[in-house]
Amino acid sequence: MLESRFFLISDPLARHFIYRLPDTWWSRPYEYAWCASFVEPTDTVLDAACGISHPFKFHLIRHSKRAYACDWDPSVSSFEAIIQDIQSDISEEAAQQIASEFSSNHAFLQASITALPYEENMFDKIFCISVLEHLHPTDAIQSLLEFNRTLRDDGVLILTLDYPTVDLAFFDKLVHDTGFEFCGSVNYTRPADALHTDQWGGLYCFRAILKKKSQAPK
Repeated sequence: MLESRFFLISDPLARHFIYRLPDTWWSRPYEYAWCASFVEPTDTVLDAACGISHPFKFHLIRHSKRAYACDWDPSVSSFEAIIQDIQSDISEEAAQQIASEFSSNHAFLQASITALPYEENMFDKIFCISVLEHLHPTDAIQSLLEFNRTLRDDGVLILTLDYPTVDLAFFDKLVHDTGFEFCGSVNYTRPADALHTDQWGGLYCFRAILKKKSQAPK
């Protein structure tokens, strides 16, 4: 589980995660299953750039001590807007489920991950799921610096990204230049059975788990 590598079609997946996931979410069943395996009940956690209709933030509420989530979209700070988005993107049933189980009193904030509104050394774990491919390289650098700042010294960053949208040589340099290192082994070789979609010109999904270096840059 600590190996940073491409997802394989044989990896565990969760088609139902809080609610039934849309069939078009080709990588999320794998990403959510893997990321969820790291959540512990004593954790203070962040779902960074969490999305509006995406369910991982609610999984964190269920299974961690304290869950935070942020997104650039202002809808994230309105529980009513989140419910509406789930109804539109997922289903009426999913929206009713979230509305009945969760309340509006959650630590969801509109914020850029390049300037997180959280204290230093706050989180045991930060999750960043399929976000880096949407960022300009300078924003990717600043985001990982912010993750480094807000993670506890023994905390971990768990992230996924789309390849080849994100160049893996750039990603490797990004990791080391922002004060991180890989928790376990890292394998950039793309195997024949790597998870793949023909959408958007053809994509693969890479996973990584990172920890802070002992002497991280300021």
